[in-house]
Amino acid sequence: MTKKQEKVSLPEQEEVDPRIDEPAHEDRSAHVSSDIKADKKKIPRKVYESELAKLQIELVKLQEWVKATGLKIVVLFEGRDAAGKGGTIKRMTEPLNPRVCRVVALSTPTEREKTQWYFQRYVAHLPAAGEIVLFDRSWYNRAGVERVMGFCTDAEYEEFMRSCPEFERMLVRSGIKLIKYWFSVSDEEQERRFQRRLTDPTKRWKLSPMDLESRRRWVEYSKAKDTMLAHTDIKQAPWYVVEADVKKRARLSCISHFLSLIPYEDLTPEPIELPPRSEDRSYVRPPMSDQTVVPDHYDGIED
Repeated sequence: MTKKQEKVSLPEQEEVDPRIDEPAHEDRSAHVSSDIKADKKKIPRKVYESELAKLQIELVKLQEWVKATGLKIVVLFEGRDAAGKGGTIKRMTEPLNPRVCRVVALSTPTEREKTQWYFQRYVAHLPAAGEIVLFDRSWYNRAGVERVMGFCTDAEYEEFMRSCPEFERMLVRSGIKLIKYWFSVSDEEQERRFQRRLTDPTKRWKLSPMDLESRRRWVEYSKAKDTMLAHTDIKQAPWYVVEADVKKRARLSCISHFLSLIPYEDLTPEPIELPPRSEDRSYVRPPMSDQTVVPDHYDGIED
């Protein structure tokens, strides 16, 4: 195995989309107000919460459309450690039915999985009709962390770069809508987020030894990312880069862009009128003293 990040000679891909060095894809989002697009400063909390609420309503509409039409959607979230992928996924899934939209975040492959076809364990999590699957990191681990850290051989890496575009074309031909996001964060901003995680007990678990090693290998990861995008940014499943130095702005932009990629109609159910509850005067509720009740640790605290 080699841990050096060198230029790899790979076969030419027939349909590689030569857009890596061009401006970002056309912004077709129509859900974020213009007053938060003017600059890259932080968004006022009230504006952020208002815009997020609007987008989450649209996500629910999309969910109902996916269920009704049997769409199959896969969204890949890739990027630097602490780039904000998890926060965006959390805001996307917050208003949705977990039976329709689920998150896949696979751990290190087992010894058995290491002997399988590389894509095999990911295929098991692909959606059926009427489902949305969000991958918090995906098969692109091989082009990133495995390549940089030497967890795969040169031959395995080169085979991935050959087969990945064909694998994704196959998914698209099968009827899956495949969307790929790369969250880009600057070295300085990543450092600030790492420092915050060190001082926050609720976030310290997010800093793994691999995250710390990634800081030392920043340039190697950058080169691996550039090579990955050059070989896998295909027209059937292009990469969309999210500028993530400002977390809240990145969340809104990503969700809005996601909504813009899938035409949908509002199939929100009509308001429901609750029927009157039946009464049975013979029923007597057992006293709470006969049950094991969770203690109220906040008795006496009022608004």
